[in-house]
Amino acid sequence: MQRASTRNPPQRSSGGERVFTDDEGRLWSAALEERDEPGGALVFRCISDGRQSVRALAVDPLALREAGDDTLRAWLRAAPPVGTLS
Repeated sequence: MQRASTRNPPQRSSGGERVFTDDEGRLWSAALEERDEPGGALVFRCISDGRQSVRALAVDPLALREAGDDTLRAWLRAAPPVGTLS
C-alpha cells in the first residue's frame, strides 16, 4: 500500500505544545515546529474555532518555556496568518 503523502511532517519536541485562551476566549495551541532552522517557528492553531487562520511567529525556543499566557497572547496578536503561496 502506498503512503498518502510523501511530505515530511514538522518536527515537534515532546511536550512542547502549550494551550491557552486568547482575548476573545477562544482556545489555541502553540507548538514549536522545526523545519530548516534549529529554532523553527511557533505555530498557533485555534482549537475551538476552525475558521481561524493558522498563525506563525519566530521566537526563541528558550523563551517559550518561560512564557506565560499573557506572552502567548501577545505573540498570537503579532503572528501573521499562514497562507498558501501562489
